[in-house]
Amino acid sequence: MNSRTTPAPKPAPPAPPPRLGSDPAVRGLAALLLVNAVGNGLFLTVSTLWFTRGLGYSVEQVGMVLTVAGLCAIPAALPAGRACDRWNAKKVLVLLQLLQAAAIALYAVAGSFFLFLVLACLATAGNRANAAARGALYAHVLPPDRRTRALALLRAVNNVGIGAGAALGSAVLAFDTHTAYRGAICLSAAAFLLALIPLHLITAPHPQTPAQIPGTAGTAASRQDTSASRAGRHSPHPLRDVPYLAVTALNAVVNTLYVVLEVALPLWLLTRTSAPQAMVGWLLVVNTALVIALQVRAARGITGTVQAARAFRRGGLFVAAACITIACAAGRAPGIAAVILVGAVVVLTLGEVTSQAGSWTLSYDLAPEHAQGTYQGIYQTGISVSQALGPGLLTAFVLPNGTAGWSTLAALFATAALALPAAARWAARRRR
Repeated sequence: MNSRTTPAPKPAPPAPPPRLGSDPAVRGLAALLLVNAVGNGLFLTVSTLWFTRGLGYSVEQVGMVLTVAGLCAIPAALPAGRACDRWNAKKVLVLLQLLQAAAIALYAVAGSFFLFLVLACLATAGNRANAAARGALYAHVLPPDRRTRALALLRAVNNVGIGAGAALGSAVLAFDTHTAYRGAICLSAAAFLLALIPLHLITAPHPQTPAQIPGTAGTAASRQDTSASRAGRHSPHPLRDVPYLAVTALNAVVNTLYVVLEVALPLWLLTRTSAPQAMVGWLLVVNTALVIALQVRAARGITGTVQAARAFRRGGLFVAAACITIACAAGRAPGIAAVILVGAVVVLTLGEVTSQAGSWTLSYDLAPEHAQGTYQGIYQTGISVSQALGPGLLTAFVLPNGTAGWSTLAALFATAALALPAAARWAARRRR
């Protein structure tokens, strides 16, 4: 008798994750974002000059209109997300693209101040609703195991498009004519229409139901369908889902980093430091380049809510450190102030890419699958609040108080970052 036993076969090594570039959904979303981002970058570069020089409105009037528009945009995301759950994210996104294209195109002829105000409200609300609809589309199209990596890639693509649009806008500024500005506004509107082409080609996968899986009994399928529908009926409305609202609020606080980058930092540089004024544009270029280079890397290793919460905490602490660094630029020699501000933007960008990578995973994993659109609407509403209220709060309370103001803001960022992991665990327990 042969006493030898046949060795057990070695388990096959796990298959490497599929390349994101080979996924047609990711390619379609990348094309959609790239076209949109070029239009957005062009519009952001030329819009203020068109509003003031082309349409003849004062800086105060433009500021007031944009503030009102930001406040009007706060409630836009939630109904857009609910519409995506009830109908179809692609259909909702098509309507929003058409709305934004029309609103921006009419900027070219907005000779009436009332019309200008209405268009600004429509365009800004459409922008926030668009973000919620895209979030729902990502949930429907991207598999959960690849979603965070795909979103990191898409964000890098978005920054490439904004940079290209800003470069195109700089060429328009060189002409400095009403015709050039009006043409740029119309081209920005056309980008929303052009983006409908890749949007039309994006298809969501249709997973098999239990009845379609070989060997699954129809009664089991009907029981699972009944359980799913019962869970959908008894799951809390997002406005009553307190743990998710807590995560949303903490995310909104840290998302104020964009107001720091785009509003508070340039004003601080121009009014409280001796750094060259031309650095304002270059600091934004440094931020954009770093996001393109680092966002995909920052998303690696985030496979669940625990890793996402840790990444968010780390990113929020980076943002807090950046605020302290910005404050240190005051009262320095021009060269030293410039070096400090560049270092602050590097640290701020590290916080941006890290916190965002964690934020995406939390926003999807802590939401029920049957209501991803509605929950993305809630999440985007929190961001809308921070974007609408942030400029006024930072210019009224942080900048006038100098180092003390920046230190208080840093403490707020750090508190939100440190509190989020506990809030995420609370939301995860509620979800289970």
